[in-house]
Amino acid sequence: MSSHSPDKRRRMTSTLDQLRKYTVVVADTGDFNEIDQYKPKDATTNPSLILAAAKMPAYQHLLDKAVEYARSEGGTEEEQVANAMDKLFVSFGVEILKKVPGRVSTEVDARLSFDKDGMLAKARKFIALYEAEGIGKDRVLIKLSSTWEGIQAGKELEEKGIHCNMTLLFSFAQAVACAEANVTLVSPFIGRICDWYKMKTDRKSSEPQEDQGVLCVTKIYNYYKKFDYKTVVMGASFRNIGQALALAGCDLFTIPPSILAQLRDDQSVVERMLSVEKAKASDLEKIHLDEKDFRREHNDCPMAVEKLSDGIRKFAADAIKLENLIKEKMLSKKNGQ
Repeated sequence: MSSHSPDKRRRMTSTLDQLRKYTVVVADTGDFNEIDQYKPKDATTNPSLILAAAKMPAYQHLLDKAVEYARSEGGTEEEQVANAMDKLFVSFGVEILKKVPGRVSTEVDARLSFDKDGMLAKARKFIALYEAEGIGKDRVLIKLSSTWEGIQAGKELEEKGIHCNMTLLFSFAQAVACAEANVTLVSPFIGRICDWYKMKTDRKSSEPQEDQGVLCVTKIYNYYKKFDYKTVVMGASFRNIGQALALAGCDLFTIPPSILAQLRDDQSVVERMLSVEKAKASDLEKIHLDEKDFRREHNDCPMAVEKLSDGIRKFAADAIKLENLIKEKMLSKKNGQ
């Protein structure tokens, strides 16, 4: 039984509310009901989240809308499936933007991760679809894989006023290249970094100050602030509330509903751990990475190489599952079901 009475609990400030004093909290979900529940400023999506939401009965109308759009556009089955996918991603984004005051992140297909021109074309398509719905590009972040090609695509898009969220970021080399490309935001994957070190090394500690994901994000944040880069850091892929507490003060967090619920129900005292003042006092040195330096530095981090490849494969696999879901819906529509 809890030692706090319901009345006392209501008077206490939740860990989530305390965190919000230092860090912008973003919801990592495609489920609008969860967004309603936690009232985040922004929201992020990815193929895995959209796939999960698209299977829910509550969102079948968005799948229907995407298929109808694709049929109206015409073309081969492959072209129609691609158009339906694009429309579905944007439709979820449009609905999410009715729930949040800020921005939504919409992810470019991971299968384009090594195709700069393909990523540029897909990003422009997303923006055009959003604009057709009356949504300006200032409310959208295009999510791109943090490959060299993805980072260069982000650089070109930013120069055209299209803002980017660089995802699947695991190495310091990726973070440096993103900052030099002047992208809006990076999303280092704290939990996946921590998972790798626990599985592959003898670093089994669960203490936040020894968590490799926490240490990685702290270094990136300090580097950006020390050298006045405009790129901001959004911690992603949280496994527990301890990681969030250890990074209080980071620019943004994108947090899954399960962790948001824990933060809401917890009353731990939150202290600011990251700050510009601490960053300026760090002993980090500024570096520059051209393509060959980037590839060498990134390759020197086995964790980052493995997790980037694994992340691309998993997002690509879920994109294929989503395509199959769309094909089934298209077939049922064709048969008049």
